[in-house]
Amino acid sequence: MAKLFVPKERSGGERRVAATPETVKKFVKAGLVVEVEAGAGEGSSISDQRFADAGAAIVSDASASWSSADIVAKVAVPSPDEAGRLKPGAVLVSFMAPHRNLDAVRVLERRGVTTLAMELVPRTTRAQTMDALSSQANIAGYKSVLIAAARLGKYFPLLMTAAGTVPPARVVIMGAGVAGLQAIATAKRLGAVVEVSDVRAAAKEQVESLGAKFIELPMQESGEGTGGYAKEMSEDFLRKQREIVMQHLAKADVVICTALVPGKKAPVLINDEALKVMRAGAIVVDLAITEGGNCTQSKADEDVTWNGVHILAPSNLAATMAEDASVVYSRNVHALVMNFVKDGNVVLDLGDEINAGSLLTHEGKVTHAPTAALVQS
Repeated sequence: MAKLFVPKERSGGERRVAATPETVKKFVKAGLVVEVEAGAGEGSSISDQRFADAGAAIVSDASASWSSADIVAKVAVPSPDEAGRLKPGAVLVSFMAPHRNLDAVRVLERRGVTTLAMELVPRTTRAQTMDALSSQANIAGYKSVLIAAARLGKYFPLLMTAAGTVPPARVVIMGAGVAGLQAIATAKRLGAVVEVSDVRAAAKEQVESLGAKFIELPMQESGEGTGGYAKEMSEDFLRKQREIVMQHLAKADVVICTALVPGKKAPVLINDEALKVMRAGAIVVDLAITEGGNCTQSKADEDVTWNGVHILAPSNLAATMAEDASVVYSRNVHALVMNFVKDGNVVLDLGDEINAGSLLTHEGKVTHAPTAALVQS
């Protein structure tokens, strides 16, 4: 029987865990031996005892587990030291952000580790249960509106009081992917007036179905990328987009930025000129900060005030809702692992589009072409 190991996450601010008692039970039922490092669930309010009751062995010294595990399930990219502990042929399942973590990728390559990167899971119908990018972006979109509402010095909903009427907050959301759509829904539930900008014309119907207004852009250039993602747009298009959106930013109380392009630097949607037209006291929440940010003045995990505008750029919002984030992420991991485990053993079929599409390293090679090019450069 193959052994699956769940280590405690050690990167700064990471409170999520890659398995829960729910998924441990399923792994054990599937014939896997499960080991969980002591304290792995603390950040998600899961005790060691709950893991043990689900059938996992709790290990205090994780060294042997790292070196003997057939499968290691993580949330954050392993450090080069952690990657170096994995045995040749082991399977690592984790978020990797490979273009930002080439040192870890090189170690995994040298060690002969098979790495399945959660962000590389194909966006297909069959792979929906494994789509961790979406499950975590959903949380980030929800939480982004809550932190903006908490920081804003105004009500979100329209209020009619004895002292008169208080108008609703105006929210502009940049990007209508998973995070953006959840941000729309959350802001609407709080009573705000919501406007949305997206480079994909197909997003209009989704935006309007949630009760928000779609900001029309000149569509001489298609923004549709593969798998439903937005593609990288020309600088001329982005300039025109900024000009149109600036009129809406001038009236905005809150701006939520969610625009990302897979494997690329985030597009700049709010430059200094745009910030200058925004009112003092307005809030910008930049969810694209890990890829450079959509706002020129964003600084990761800092509260910046620039020209009276408050700019928040949380780099890992999903971890601030670790309990539910771990629940859905662990289900994504379980679904992916069970795609290559048969009768309690690892049987990695690379003819399967999900396994092949998620593959980052295998048998001493970097198999993901864009990452391989970066490693060799």
